[in-house]
Amino acid sequence: MANAGLTWTKERIERLKELWTEGLSASQIAAELGGGLTRNAVLGKANRLGLTHGAAKEVRTPRPRKPHPPDPAPTAEPSSPTEPTPASMPTKPVAVSGPAAAPPAPVALREAAIVPQSEGVTIMELREAMCRFPLGDPTTPEFRYCGAQAITDRPYCAHHAQIAYQPATERKRLRA
Repeated sequence: MANAGLTWTKERIERLKELWTEGLSASQIAAELGGGLTRNAVLGKANRLGLTHGAAKEVRTPRPRKPHPPDPAPTAEPSSPTEPTPASMPTKPVAVSGPAAAPPAPVALREAAIVPQSEGVTIMELREAMCRFPLGDPTTPEFRYCGAQAITDRPYCAHHAQIAYQPATERKRLRA
């Protein structure tokens, strides 16, 4: 122990209580008390004394969550061959630098792919070119995989690839 000779005198404990009730941080209190006292030593002593900061005494209500954007409605027409597929989309964002670089535009939601109307397949029925997107709870007998035609060199169909392969900025935006 680095500060084995350090003791908590009655005066230091009283000063700790005063500074704590004033709302100072543990680091500020350690600096104020001096003598090589660390932030962790202050926190430990405050914990043993049962001290709480003023804000910790209040009953806090959870902050309301932001509403999620509604899911786009599935379309009945197939996507055109000129539209980008998740396999053809770039995997890394391209950064533009210099004075002409504008702030990035908000990410627009992609068009919905056709949702496969498959009943799903079991692991024993799953084949090479089938979508491997899991459907349901794996611990139940009703668990299946999508089974629709998978995109070349991908394990998922077009619909499930949009779910599985989201750009990092979009994931962060949807999580907030």
